[in-house]
Amino acid sequence: MSEPTAMTIVCDDCGTTQPELSTRTRCTCGGLLLVRHVPTVTGDALRRRFDDACCARPSRTASGVWRFGEIVQPLAMADAVSHPEGNTPVMHRAALAAWAGIDGLVVKHEGYNPTGSFKDRGMTVAVTQARRLGARAVACASTGNTSASLASYAAQAGIPALVFVPEGQVAMGKLAQSLAYGARTLMVRGDFDDCLRLVQEAGDALGIYLVNSINPFRLEGQKTIVLELLRQFDWDPPDWICLPAGNLGNTAAFGKALEEAHAWGLIPRLPRLAAIQASGAAPFAAAFSRGFDTLVPVQAETLATAIRIGAPASYRRAVRAITATNGVVLHVEDRDILEAKARIDAAGIGCEPASAAAVAGARALRSSGVIQPTDRVAAILTGHVLKDPGIVERMHGAGGLIEAPNRPVTIDPTLEAISAVIDG
Repeated sequence: MSEPTAMTIVCDDCGTTQPELSTRTRCTCGGLLLVRHVPTVTGDALRRRFDDACCARPSRTASGVWRFGEIVQPLAMADAVSHPEGNTPVMHRAALAAWAGIDGLVVKHEGYNPTGSFKDRGMTVAVTQARRLGARAVACASTGNTSASLASYAAQAGIPALVFVPEGQVAMGKLAQSLAYGARTLMVRGDFDDCLRLVQEAGDALGIYLVNSINPFRLEGQKTIVLELLRQFDWDPPDWICLPAGNLGNTAAFGKALEEAHAWGLIPRLPRLAAIQASGAAPFAAAFSRGFDTLVPVQAETLATAIRIGAPASYRRAVRAITATNGVVLHVEDRDILEAKARIDAAGIGCEPASAAAVAGARALRSSGVIQPTDRVAAILTGHVLKDPGIVERMHGAGGLIEAPNRPVTIDPTLEAISAVIDG
């Protein structure tokens, strides 16, 4: 890159510009902040830069996030806190595509990131910014994946981390990561929305840098999921991108990525976004059905803990993303999520329950005729199967959460017993 991309931080609501080294995640008017970029080149020239930026040679970045650094955080590219992250695969499985009724269905698995979820993409940028600011500590509210990611990146950066999680509502695979990586883990007697309210109050009062998805730099990292996907499609976009929707940070980030990519000539058209919620935690879907009149928070309840959020913080940004891409929002029942998870797992891919909402939603949209059988559809799997091993035990053990469980078989220590299992 010959010269840095121009970057400004502005308020979504009032348009006020913020200093690049501001510790604020909200404007004084209460609006969320947004990073805006003006690339020095566009179109084919910008595509070539991204194509050449990663990954084989030592002089190039190994990160699938920082390869796009000039439209993420151009001022921090030389000193990023990176594992590295990104470079996650796109996979096609014929059996899964057939089950969904969509020949061109692929999944992009963000569970292949260092801590097992897409959160690493945003966290590498947010924690890099925190170090540039000289933050005394970083903090987040989390249903598990954000806290695991923050704990890891903060440990790498040498910054104290506080994570606020709802007591008794976080899968042990995620909680274990926060503890192992050294974050001070605060179990809040409440739900995620209580945790987010509390951590925002703490940030304002105690000068702690907040790195939830309302942080503008988190969104810059998370938008690289889409940029990388478009590059994997050779900059010829799929017809649909389906994703799980909880706090709506990814929905907002995906919309931003697509609008920018189209405006800068990286892609010729916008794919449609489909944001999928669990029926027990579906305020965004309900608002969509009413023409996005207003957000009505709910008391969230779903087995898909990563999207068990009743008052999504990025609602207004997500509305823009769905509107700009002529997208849709729908909800699916937990039983449909678990059935999709069982199919994804059986295809040798695996994912945590919230991820499976994307595939369950794609199947539902195909069944209703919104998605056509010949459409090219990319479903985003947001977390690794080992993020929630407890749900796997309940699915295939005595819990009986699915119709055809793969239960363990107790056998005698003989070849005949093995043969009987194979024949059976």
